[in-house]
Amino acid sequence: MPSFFKDRKSKKDRQQDTENQSDNNSVKYLHSSLSANLNTIKQKTGNSSDVVIRQLKMGENFNIKIAIVYVEGIVDNQSIQEFLLESIMKDEHREVVNQQNAFDLISEDMVTIGKVSSIDTWNDLFLSLLSGDTLILVDGTDQAMSVDTKGGERRAITESNTQMVVRGPKEAFTESLGTNTAMIRRIIKSPDLWIESTKIGRVTQTDVTMMYMHGIANDQVIEEVRQRLHKIDIDSVLESGYIQQFIEDQTLTTFPTMYDTERPDIVAGNLLEGRIAIFVDGTPFVLIAPAVFIQFFQSAEDYYVRFDIATSIRFLRVVMFIISLIAPAAYVAVTTFHQEMVPTQLIVAIAAQREAVPFPAFVEALLMEVTFEILREAGVRLPKAIGSAVSIVGALVIGQAAVQASIVSPAMVIVVSLTAIANFAIPSFAMAISVRLLRFLFMICAAVFGFYGIILALLMLVVHLCSLRSFGIPYMAPLAPFIPSNNEDTIVRLPWWTLRKRPRLISANTKREGENQQPHPPSSRGMVNRDIEEGDNNET
Repeated sequence: MPSFFKDRKSKKDRQQDTENQSDNNSVKYLHSSLSANLNTIKQKTGNSSDVVIRQLKMGENFNIKIAIVYVEGIVDNQSIQEFLLESIMKDEHREVVNQQNAFDLISEDMVTIGKVSSIDTWNDLFLSLLSGDTLILVDGTDQAMSVDTKGGERRAITESNTQMVVRGPKEAFTESLGTNTAMIRRIIKSPDLWIESTKIGRVTQTDVTMMYMHGIANDQVIEEVRQRLHKIDIDSVLESGYIQQFIEDQTLTTFPTMYDTERPDIVAGNLLEGRIAIFVDGTPFVLIAPAVFIQFFQSAEDYYVRFDIATSIRFLRVVMFIISLIAPAAYVAVTTFHQEMVPTQLIVAIAAQREAVPFPAFVEALLMEVTFEILREAGVRLPKAIGSAVSIVGALVIGQAAVQASIVSPAMVIVVSLTAIANFAIPSFAMAISVRLLRFLFMICAAVFGFYGIILALLMLVVHLCSLRSFGIPYMAPLAPFIPSNNEDTIVRLPWWTLRKRPRLISANTKREGENQQPHPPSSRGMVNRDIEEGDNNET
């Protein structure tokens, strides 16, 4: 037994030595020999076919060997051909006498691409190579030149598929980080729009960018986001959801504490309110922090239409949230415990429908809800051509068949259908799916305690929401704590000329617009009409 533990310890020590050795190898400097550098590149990449190595000669007697290395598919081939190969292969630079002069001449006179940097370690070399840059190596020089030639096939800018609007911009983010940040730059043309970039993921080395408005965003929140990003230690980051799960405040909750969107106008609007946007390369969804509860019921279109229309639609969304949360639970409570709360004719009709149903109301509701969730998930995963047809036709056929087979009552089908439609009215998918999970908890409370259970669950839900934080900001702000000056853009949306202040808990600079912005027409309609009549009389 002691020898067994001794062997385990030695294996662990050997593993640590191997890791330390690999770490030491990863920071080794480049060789002076071009052939040795190329052999190392081939060995590290496993002689991959997409790693292109082009060897050239230059100098008066063509005695200086150089190599151009890039990865096919993630570079701009036209830039390499026109701005690298043609410049180096010209005969105008034969006066080069040694390797160091060649390296300096290439970096200063030959390369006409904007971003050029020098590399002397293998870590930086492979990171630059696999990011889409082109490497230039010169024989006899222990440095490599990195030229920015990122390119390749990318998805074009298209309309958003998850956050549709009738009025407003139609473009959405893509999987390219540079394209996404440029779309925000086109909207906010201010030098105060600052960007901080880092790489997260030991294997993927994913580019992650933090964007904020200097002077508007809270410095404490910026520092908190920066620290949480730097603490992430993982081998891969494939989507912004990875980052969200590492930096969110509360994990034991179904409610999202960070907002995600693929619309540039939403990101720009939140940046101007003092929030911070986190871009992740390879995904069109951008994270916004901090986030508050009421933010998930707001749409970009609310700010493009009149305030009375936006207010009524927001109020409707909150009502749909409540219906989606407690409608099946309320039906279970009424039919099980509180029949006296329903008009006599209605309760008699419901009782007549449920006469042949062999299950209690809770089992009936649970069966229908689970069936509908299965149909919805199947419709999402199937191809677009048949996905919607399966979800709609499946719901109709199964619902009608279940009623005819006396498994569920028609009233239950109506309640479940209304609940599903109300859930679709919530603008944020993250909030909508949270409601779908909590709905089952409310149904259990209603089946055990009736309306008392529903009220108890609502109280626990409110307490839970008030206890949440998003990067130190109360989740229910500005409702709890109640901030009167910031309640102009919550469930109600007042006119733009009244929204003079930014959110106090989020923004460092709360002044948004000047005084006296309310429109005051210079003349009344009656005066305009009189002027028109006088002009007609003069013409006659």
